Amino acid sequence: MGPSVIRTRTASFLRAALAAALVSAGALIALPLGPVPVTLQVFVVAVVALVLAPAEALLALGVYIVLGAVGAPVFSGGGAGVGVLAGPTGGFIVGFVIAAPLASLVRTALARSRSAALADALALVGLLAIVYAVGWAQFALVTGRAAGEAFALAVAPFVLLDAAKCAAAALVARAVRSAGLGAI
Repeated sequence: MGPSVIRTRTASFLRAALAAALVSAGALIALPLGPVPVTLQVFVVAVVALVLAPAEALLALGVYIVLGAVGAPVFSGGGAGVGVLAGPTGGFIVGFVIAAPLASLVRTALARSRSAALADALALVGLLAIVYAVGWAQFALVTGRAAGEAFALAVAPFVLLDAAKCAAAALVARAVRSAGLGAI
């Protein structure tokens, strides 16, 4: 393995580690809004999806979820443990792990034949759809609420705010990519 491969892998691991740290930091800023808190996680996960390669995004969110599962206080409001992942809002965390690499994959594929702005927008719509679907399903299952009631409590109040976070994330991601700091 040559020096350039080692540098490339090191840079990839460093980007993923930084992303995991930023998602963790975004979770610590939590404002209670009913049963699901408002955090900066959607913003950070969206940036991750738009600037990291799919494997890096998966690694970053995988590290984040493992850290939280083993007890590091990286979940919303400093929460930790498997109980958080199995609780009413754990589906949103699991949704991040699924959505970030898939959105990165979509962005990478679309950016080859479409404008960067369109690729970003479609990737972020997919990201939110996955996070909401997984989070909503788990919220309904764990709380025993009907699908409509669960949607009204755990998804609907966040749609406009999360759309604004995604718009801001797209601007940040564009600047990161322009500076040559992203992987895609």
